[in-house]
Amino acid sequence: MSNVEYLGQSVDMLLGQEFLTWLWYRSETANKFKAGPDEEFSVFMEQRIVVQGGEGELIETASVSGAMSELREARLGLTTGKKVTRALIRLEQEPETWQLTLKAEDFSIGSLKTPKVEGGAEKDDDPDAIFFEKVYLLEKGLSFIDALYKEFLRLRLGSNWIEEVRDVQAWLYS
Repeated sequence: MSNVEYLGQSVDMLLGQEFLTWLWYRSETANKFKAGPDEEFSVFMEQRIVVQGGEGELIETASVSGAMSELREARLGLTTGKKVTRALIRLEQEPETWQLTLKAEDFSIGSLKTPKVEGGAEKDDDPDAIFFEKVYLLEKGLSFIDALYKEFLRLRLGSNWIEEVRDVQAWLYS
């Protein structure tokens, strides 16, 4: 955890908020990402998202959830300067799906659900195979998150960040 602060917030928190806000934007505008040369996947912001703005005693938080929610209230919060602090994210690589909650504060992952592991029905099936398949799926899901963050940092630390911020703002007000 970083002890470096900027305007009263930890740098980790700021980067996490920017990352989740950017990820929401990208999931709705250019939703194809690569985890490797032949590993394309998609990202979707799901039915729960938390946005937060302000500082100290003036912090305001809006949590939006609901089946088939369009997340309008959370998006409205972004237009007033709030940033995403927690999101339910779905990762897809046909036909498989991962779902997880990601917190901006410390990049912690909660409730990571992998695709269902088949097997174990036959008497001759290797009992370790199910375990290793589950570990493989966990690692694959985490590699997708790593690829997303790497793409974000490439943009964030590059010369095109100002242009990307303009694109995010245009998306917000569209």
